[in-house]
Amino acid sequence: MTQEEIKELKEKALKQFLSGESLTGKDGAFAPMLKEFMEEALEAEMSSHLSDEEKGSKAGNKRNGKGKKTLKSNHGDITINTPQDRNSTFEPEIVEKRQRILADNLEKQIIGMYGLGNSLRDISAHIEEMYDSKISTHVLSDITDRVVPKVKEWQDRPLEPVYCILWLDAMHFKVREEGKVRHKALYNILGINKAGKKEVLGMYISESEGANFWLQVLTHLHNRGLKDILIACTDNLTGFSEAIHSVYPKTDIQLCIVHQIRNSMKYVASKDQKDFMKDLKLVYKADTKDQAESALLDL
Repeated sequence: MTQEEIKELKEKALKQFLSGESLTGKDGAFAPMLKEFMEEALEAEMSSHLSDEEKGSKAGNKRNGKGKKTLKSNHGDITINTPQDRNSTFEPEIVEKRQRILADNLEKQIIGMYGLGNSLRDISAHIEEMYDSKISTHVLSDITDRVVPKVKEWQDRPLEPVYCILWLDAMHFKVREEGKVRHKALYNILGINKAGKKEVLGMYISESEGANFWLQVLTHLHNRGLKDILIACTDNLTGFSEAIHSVYPKTDIQLCIVHQIRNSMKYVASKDQKDFMKDLKLVYKADTKDQAESALLDL
């Protein structure tokens, strides 16, 4: 790849990301995770349903193809394939027959489940919470047995060898474990590939954010096939740049725009911040370097 091609890819990828496209809508980065989980859960529910009928007085019912359903979420529409049975007796729980809106808490739980690392027990507990104890233990077990391998497959799936931009950041939150409130850090890696498409590369949970854990995350990404990152956007955590360069020595590191804005606002009086932000957007949303420099001079 020539330097000119790399430059074009960087500009295209950054422009697409800054356009504000949804992460969970039809083409969003989280959409494949939501779609895959719900489809696998529905397939497991159908298998359990047919098995129960076979044991009872309604033997002879079979699968009868698939239908399509579009669910509205807080972040856009998601289309899933729904299994159907010949006798139309299947009543799914995770996405009910006439349901057209995906509950906000369910959406968050599904996304969160993919960041639970290697703990199969945690994933199983998450699935149980999603169903809110509305189904029998053996059906829940069937769903867990079917979904867990898919989650593991997603966590360890091969990556493309080159990504134009990676955003690496951690979210901090409190969870209740064994009756105690604990602090956790959810490590998020969002990337843009050479085609300009956004993708969630991985999510990892740790007790706190630190450069040492980021090094483990980066090593895992490398082992999954990611050999080069053109630009890494970070919050400038102490030791973070060194961790990145120990795995990806040629990567350019840029401080995240959000963090740069926050740092800039420290030096602006409260009464001027609104006008300042309006002019500042013209700088970081510019299409070219020349336009950005011109907007910066005006600012």
